[in-house]
Formats: sequence, structure tokens, C-alpha cells
Amino acid sequence: MTLSFPQPSSIPSEAALRREVRAFLADHAAAWSSRDRARSWIGFDRDFSRAVGARGWIGMTLPRPYGHGRSHVERYIVVEEMLAAGAPVGAHWIADRQSAPLIVKRGTERQKQLLVPGIVRGETCFCIGMSEPASGSDLASITSRATRVDGGWRLDGRKVWTTGAHHADFMIALFRTGQGGSADRQEGLTQFLVDMRSSGLEIRGIRDLTGERHFNEVLFDGVFVPEDMVLGEPGNGWTQVIAELAHERSGPERYMSAFPLFLAALRQTGETIDANCLGEAIADYVTLRLVSLSVAGQMDEGKDIAQAAALAKELGADLEQRTPDVVRRLVPDPDEALSEMIDYVTCVAPTFSIRGGTREIMRGLSARGLGLR
Repeated sequence: MTLSFPQPSSIPSEAALRREVRAFLADHAAAWSSRDRARSWIGFDRDFSRAVGARGWIGMTLPRPYGHGRSHVERYIVVEEMLAAGAPVGAHWIADRQSAPLIVKRGTERQKQLLVPGIVRGETCFCIGMSEPASGSDLASITSRATRVDGGWRLDGRKVWTTGAHHADFMIALFRTGQGGSADRQEGLTQFLVDMRSSGLEIRGIRDLTGERHFNEVLFDGVFVPEDMVLGEPGNGWTQVIAELAHERSGPERYMSAFPLFLAALRQTGETIDANCLGEAIADYVTLRLVSLSVAGQMDEGKDIAQAAALAKELGADLEQRTPDVVRRLVPDPDEALSEMIDYVTCVAPTFSIRGGTREIMRGLSARGLGLR
């Protein structure tokens, strides 16, 4: 078996769309420091997200009337330009990438009307409640439980490494609603739309090596969720999560998180440069771009992208984690701004192989796609 990455047909409006996005970014970029650009997609700015929403660049792939009915390739173009510029997209990132598509596909009409318009306007921020302290990457082993009560469900348990929970308005959370014995651990899981202002919910920040807090632990102690905020079918959470994670793993953020650092380094290279190092890095970026762009095209065709997305995520994380060392080879004597970017990316790079599923999980999915296991 093989994994193939055919390239999508060209978009007639691509050049015009890129010019439009670049002009928009130029109007905002003057306020961004080097560190801001290095933070890229974890940068949080609700005003910026509202401005992006006003331009029609959030919910691009959602069908009308919920979104703008555009292609995944067009969304790819917008996201690629945003990441290349180091734009602070964190306030709408998760909701646009996976929460809104999941709600439109699996949610009730009431849920769509309640939540999707705010997402598309860049006003409603989402986080994802999957990982748990004792589960690692074994998502099927989660123990946080939802119990039926009068009018809805009671949630008890803990979620960890929850990006942006302290900013989020809502969480899509995975809880166990069935027994989940050893033979059927993937059974009896359900997703819930949780209002982050709910009573009994506590958010504890987790600071990384930079001193920043974008990860969180979220504790649920008798949090009530109404029956009409169950997302999809009770017990079908595993299938929904797998589809959601494919969206999370395939985009350009999986190889462009450190790209603003690489771009800044290119602007400081002198007459003498490590040509082999530069050539290898450019080849990696070009290859991964073709892979990620192919996945966007496959999404437009309605194909199953789970295995292709896993490969894109694994190879992208490897490139991103190597980027600080590549930059040091290209620019042995960086200025203060570039040094700050190098230091920041070096500190956050270990997380790149964890988010969206660990390296071991991604390799397993790729091996299965190639018929090796």
C-alpha cells in the first residue's frame, strides 16, 4: 500500500486572494514584535480575530448559510499567509479549524444557530477537552465521566494540556458515558458542548519554559450540561474525535509554526552561508507544503485524510523542532530580535511533537496506512 499526495487544481482567484490577505496583514503587522511573530498561532488577540472574521476568512469552508461555502484550498491559502506573517490567530484558531466544522456536521440546528455565527464573526473562542493526566496519548483510556441527571448530564474528571482554556467561551469535551471495558474502550464515549463559565468548572494554568500560560488543566466537579448540549450521538464520541483530529493534524500550522523564525533568519544571512543547510531546509518546507496542500485538496473531494494528515503532522513536527538549530547554522551571529525568536522557539519546540497526538501515535497511523501493521 502507498500514500499518495496528488496536488489540487489551481484556484483562479489564488493570486488575488493572496494579495488581499497580505494587504490586510500589512495593516496590522506594525504592532507585532519579533516575539509576537514567533508565537504565531498561539498568539491571542480577539480584536484581530474579529477583523479576520469581518473579512470572511473564518468559517470559509462551512456550507452556507453557516459559513462562506469556499474550498479547503482557499482556506489553506489564507492560513498559510497568516502563519508566514506570524499573525496572532489563537482567538479563533481552534474554533475555525475543527470546532465549527464538527458542530455543523454533527450538531443540532439549535447548536448551529447558537454557536456557529459567533465563531464565523471571530467572537467565540473554543478549546478542546480530550487529554487527561493519566491517559497520555491513549485517548481511549480516559476516565472522566458523564452521568445522566435530570435535564442533562453531570461531568466529573480532569482534562489537561488544554490550549487556551482560560480564554475560551466553550469547550468540546470528551467524556465516558458507557462502561468502556477492556474489550471496548472506544465505546461509550460522548462529546459535550461545555460553557466555560459553568459552575463547578476550575481552570488551572500550566506555564511552559517561556513563562507563558497557554496550556491548562481543567477540573470538572459536578458540572451540569443540558441535554441539548450533547454533540452528536451519545456513545459515538470516538468516531467524531477521530474525524476532528484529522482536521487538527493536516493544516499548514503543522510545519509553519516556526516559519516566521526561518523567514527572519533568511533576512539576516550574510555573503557566506551554509548552502547545504539552507537547501535542505527549503526542500523540507517545499515538500511539506505539497503534502499539506494535497490534504486540503483531498478534503475538498471528501476523501478520508486521517493517515495522510498523520504523516503531515509527524514530518512537520520534526522540521519545526529542527528549525532553531537550522537558524543557528544559517546566522551564527544573530541580532537581538532574531536571538529572542530563536530562544522562544527553542523553549516551545518540545511541544510540537505532542500537540494533536504524539510522534508514536502518528507513526502508528502512517504504518497502518502503508499496510505495515
